[in-house]
Amino acid sequence: MADQDAYIAAMTGAPFLKMHGIGNDFVVLDARVRQLALTRSAIQAIGDRRRGVGFDQLLVLEPSPKGADVFMRIFNPDGSEAGACGNGTRCVASLILSESGKADITVETIAGILQAKAQGSLVSVAMGQPRFDPAQIPVAGIADPRQFVLSGFDHLGTATALSMGNPHVVFFVADPDAHDLAVIGPGIEHHPAFPDRVNVSIAGINPAGHIVLKVWERSAGATLACGSAACASLVAAHLRGLGPRKAQVILPGGPLTIEWAADDQVWMTGPVASSFSGLLTPELLAAA
Repeated sequence: MADQDAYIAAMTGAPFLKMHGIGNDFVVLDARVRQLALTRSAIQAIGDRRRGVGFDQLLVLEPSPKGADVFMRIFNPDGSEAGACGNGTRCVASLILSESGKADITVETIAGILQAKAQGSLVSVAMGQPRFDPAQIPVAGIADPRQFVLSGFDHLGTATALSMGNPHVVFFVADPDAHDLAVIGPGIEHHPAFPDRVNVSIAGINPAGHIVLKVWERSAGATLACGSAACASLVAAHLRGLGPRKAQVILPGGPLTIEWAADDQVWMTGPVASSFSGLLTPELLAAA
């Protein structure tokens, strides 16, 4: 049966679902029954917004080795693998919640097992605990990642670096729109202080007390939304006395509600949507 499935996949391609969480968009592939041998070049081809489908991340569903409801593998448009994707987790969770009929489920990633649950029409996911150990983020040459000035970018003021399953650095400024992500994003992403590169957040606090956020994602560039960055910005804001442990984070694609709970878990709540479904052709899957 496995050989037959592989043959069918080779002949007909693979079905996919296009989803997004407040504009953070994903191609979702189900490899729980039928394995998919995706090369780096094939992932890049699928991610091409003119010749492929296009995505901020490619999400591949697999059986969970640790007994979670699903294992989610995350790939960036350049073909590299990521450890965390908050909006992607919420999209996949919405599929598994609907499929299973459960009120809450677990999603395994290479960064750990995450809890997820339905909140009416919204989906919440526990993104894990923030990590500040320099080796876990990782950062180099920074004694205290909670507050430091990044060399070459001192005009952005004090930075906070942390891991939410992937590395983040957050800057709080008076007006996020005054800073061009396309100019500063690549330089910070590839800064020597971040040996695995970093997701870059430029944040501000609006008069209502909400966090206004712009994100440069490593390997993806400027994005309408990034769930793990929203979590990182809320944690950084609270650490620095700029806001409470629960707040709305407003990204270009829309708002998310983030809560850093008393048990140290960071919860993210927001909407998900399916855009369309289709079939990846054998030529696209075999792209070289």
